Amino acid sequence: MRKHSVLILGAVLLLAAFTLAAADVNGKWAGEVQGRNGQPRPITFSFKQDGAALTGTMVGMMGREVEISDGKVDGDNISFLVKMEIQGNEVKINYTGKVEGDSIKMKSQREGTDRVQEFVAKKSM
Repeated sequence: MRKHSVLILGAVLLLAAFTLAAADVNGKWAGEVQGRNGQPRPITFSFKQDGAALTGTMVGMMGREVEISDGKVDGDNISFLVKMEIQGNEVKINYTGKVEGDSIKMKSQREGTDRVQEFVAKKSM
């Protein structure tokens, strides 16, 4: 019985350590992505983190606010999906990122393409 209690306590402590090690991405983050003709375009994220779950919104190149879905936080890594309609077609863009202090090194990839865009989002006040 005592051995069982020690194992449970160890599992709880390990889970607590992973929770404390997770990055805190709550709040607004802003960056620039390369638009057509290489011109920089602003992109803003408003993240809401609840443990490993990530929700929120993104305001992108077209100035529209869209919901993020399937968001996850795993340590310093984040991932989520954005769905939007462009010229009558649904477009899905997968985002991944690595949190480094007040910056997130992001990658985005539109489903169905090989093109990956890299940019940095910084914590906004």
